[in-house]
Amino acid sequence: MPAWEILNQEAHAGLRVSRAVDGGRHFAQIVADEFLKAQPYYAILFTKHPETGAFYAGVVMGVEPGRNLLTEHGTLPDYRPADLERQGFFVADGNIVIDREHAVFSGPDGQALFEPDGSAALPLKRVQQALHTLEKGIPETDAIIQRLLSRRLLEPIDVSLDFDDGERLRLEGLYTISLDALHALPDEEVLAMFRQGDLQLAYAQTASVRHLRTLGRIRNSRLLDPRA
Repeated sequence: MPAWEILNQEAHAGLRVSRAVDGGRHFAQIVADEFLKAQPYYAILFTKHPETGAFYAGVVMGVEPGRNLLTEHGTLPDYRPADLERQGFFVADGNIVIDREHAVFSGPDGQALFEPDGSAALPLKRVQQALHTLEKGIPETDAIIQRLLSRRLLEPIDVSLDFDDGERLRLEGLYTISLDALHALPDEEVLAMFRQGDLQLAYAQTASVRHLRTLGRIRNSRLLDPRA
């Protein structure tokens, strides 16, 4: 069982949090409010929760589990999704709760959560904002996904990547918005999507798929130079 504790300054004054764990995350959940922030850097796709079968959105950062191809010196150089920012932290009964066994608290480059005067340091403020983003954004994003499904706009995406060493990797269980299906919608449906904000998100998501090719190029380059 996780060693969950309610976060408080007295008990956790010396606790430090590291971003180095990002290197082991190849996929992270995002919410609708993050689409436009994430789209310049990541492929945004949909997948199904393994236990519930419900769709959720996420960013692809690697083509193999446990390997993030976009980290530099152990951290992401660009937008960091809230799901990564809040690693090791949860909300329970209105309190911020931590899992003391999470690797985020054991990295050698950790930053303090609290200032010497007991106030929240910048890393903790980021965690608080991330938790708020997810708490507000997950139900909103679930509603958007239901609207996409009701319009039959989600379809599986075939992602097969070939590499110079002859290996082929296929990413399974990913979905994208079908532009063909979107463009075939009646005008009143498209107008409704525009007014709901769904249309902007749909085009951001479909445009982001190009980043999958970038991941393939990065992995290919590291076959020749593992330090790349």
